[in-house]
Amino acid sequence: LEHKHLNFLMELQSVVKISVGYLAGVGTAYALYRLYRVGKDASVKAAEGTQGGTPVHPVTYTLDLDLSKPDKENFLKVFEWTVKDMKEKDDFCDNPEVVQWLEEMQNYNVPHGKLTRGLAVVAVCKCLDAEGMSNKDTYVSACILGWCIEWLQAFFLVADDIMDHSITRRGQPCWYKLPKVGMVAVNDCCILEAFIYRILRTYLGHLPCYHQLVELFHDVSYATSIGQLLDLLTAPEDKDNFHNYTMTRFCEIVKMKTAHYTIFLPTACGLHLCGVTAPDTFSSAKAICLKIGEYFQVQDDFLDCYGDPEVIGKMGTDIEDNKCSWLVCQATKLATPKQLAIIKKSYGKKDPKAVAKVKKVYKELKLQELFQQYEQCSHDSILEVVTSEVPSKLQPIYHWYLNKLFKRNK
Repeated sequence: LEHKHLNFLMELQSVVKISVGYLAGVGTAYALYRLYRVGKDASVKAAEGTQGGTPVHPVTYTLDLDLSKPDKENFLKVFEWTVKDMKEKDDFCDNPEVVQWLEEMQNYNVPHGKLTRGLAVVAVCKCLDAEGMSNKDTYVSACILGWCIEWLQAFFLVADDIMDHSITRRGQPCWYKLPKVGMVAVNDCCILEAFIYRILRTYLGHLPCYHQLVELFHDVSYATSIGQLLDLLTAPEDKDNFHNYTMTRFCEIVKMKTAHYTIFLPTACGLHLCGVTAPDTFSSAKAICLKIGEYFQVQDDFLDCYGDPEVIGKMGTDIEDNKCSWLVCQATKLATPKQLAIIKKSYGKKDPKAVAKVKKVYKELKLQELFQQYEQCSHDSILEVVTSEVPSKLQPIYHWYLNKLFKRNK
């Protein structure tokens, strides 16, 4: 038994080091990037239209798309073409083993899931410039920008699965769980993030908004990583931190960890691509997107506990992982002293019996019914803000999000 405990502690120590190293690396990279920007801002205009002294020209896309078909079908075709084209353009390494690994790693981690974030870029562009999106090259550019978000999502999820000891992701074993992968997945996270900027430079480097897009991705990556750090510090495993399980802390985590890259990033990408430059438009968009992002995360927390794993593509582990979820924040606020004692004793335990006890308290507190009320009220509240405060030309963007998310089951 002592030997098993020792092995567990060594494994835990390894994961903690990886988690802290990952977050520190992102923070250091962002700090270096900001220093770089300070030195470069004055010369951005002079450098426009070049990359390292090499002129950047618009890309002529060679893939065949039927724009009358569903966006998701075309979106997936753009992914296949992008992976193949980037492989042909890669002049860093032609080692067959590396080339095969990169292709397999991307195909395993990037093009699965709902693809909502990436498709949102296409939807936003259609809302703002339907005529322009009837041009194939413009449409493909929007898809590629959307895929940059999906690459970012894959980077976050591979890292998150390691830190949370997750088992499955999107209906298949987590990447790091594959015997041949293991902790190589940490390096793959870095590669996935690096691909974002190579794709941006290769296909969108000629656009007037290129520098804004690069800065946007850096800012959102930093915000999301800070949100992940706050999540890890709020609810460390095997530690009673119930004083942190408040709606104030929950909203703080969600704003940073989820809302920025899930809702605001695709919206801002679409605005940039369609030539929007007014700072007020981006400020207004951010405020509404953060509200929608909170709504999205509450749904995710509910589905983690009550969703069908076959539908949502993963086994929910928020209770076992000691997560500061919407459900536990509501439970700690509503529970009787006896119920709260049960939650404190059982929450965060990787034991099916303990999980069942927490879910029993959730049922007693009627959290499913409370969620349904929250979902309806939040939807109506956001819709009212959009209707009363957002210019009519931009309203379809937020209608698209609300229609996509309302009463979703995955």
